[in-house]
Amino acid sequence: MKTLKIATFNVNGIRARLPNLLAWLERERPDIACLQELKAVDRYFPKADLEAIGYASLFMGQASWNGVAILVRDAEPLEVRRGLPGTEGDPQSRYLEAAAHGVLVGCLYLPNGNPQPGPKFDYKLAWFERLIEHAATLQGSDHPVVLAGDYNVVPTDFDIYNTRSWLKDALLQPQSRECYQRLLQQGWTDALRHLYPNDRIYTFWDYFRQHWQKNAGLRIDHLLLNPTLKPCLKNAGVDAWVRNEAHASDHAPTWIELNTRKLK
Repeated sequence: MKTLKIATFNVNGIRARLPNLLAWLERERPDIACLQELKAVDRYFPKADLEAIGYASLFMGQASWNGVAILVRDAEPLEVRRGLPGTEGDPQSRYLEAAAHGVLVGCLYLPNGNPQPGPKFDYKLAWFERLIEHAATLQGSDHPVVLAGDYNVVPTDFDIYNTRSWLKDALLQPQSRECYQRLLQQGWTDALRHLYPNDRIYTFWDYFRQHWQKNAGLRIDHLLLNPTLKPCLKNAGVDAWVRNEAHASDHAPTWIELNTRKLK
């Protein structure tokens, strides 16, 4: 394998949108896919449907909300961690870590935090701090690492169509952005922004006010690379066609391609 494709996709309900997920996987064929917002307990995870098209899976579900999964094509993922350190006893399923195809992958679904201020925003920031602490242990690893998922953070005003109606939203708050910047300052590379510093790129379009039709989007799904993996980055993008399908998630899959010949 000369090129490794890793994607992240908030499916917004894996049972309701299984046909969309399977169609995307069969067309784009990522080698590793991180999923968020499964909204299903483990017994309802469609493991057999995914195996039928060549994907093994690890998953951590939750009834009605949250839930994350890592899918791997033509290989078995090796589970490394289920939940962030310090979140033992937290009932929210938001972090899964596995090794596959020579890369360590952290799949995350960072809390939304709305409404803010309030307990949900406090939970978001506390969870973010635990992510930052854990990420510090991964950043300097000699092993290639990617942290992929729905971060629920718009990093800058350039990553949103217009801030006017979002100024009070948790995704744009200075505290959320400051946490994201501290994460990058550890030495992580935001893959899409690194390759396309001057492009308007969105990964999420909500269902209101024809935001998809108007391309009024936000960039909140990110793939961060540690220094060992950064030299392997060759391409990145968003499969926006998925957002245009019937009964689509409000997110589109976001992906990177890596030159595996540069992996040590």
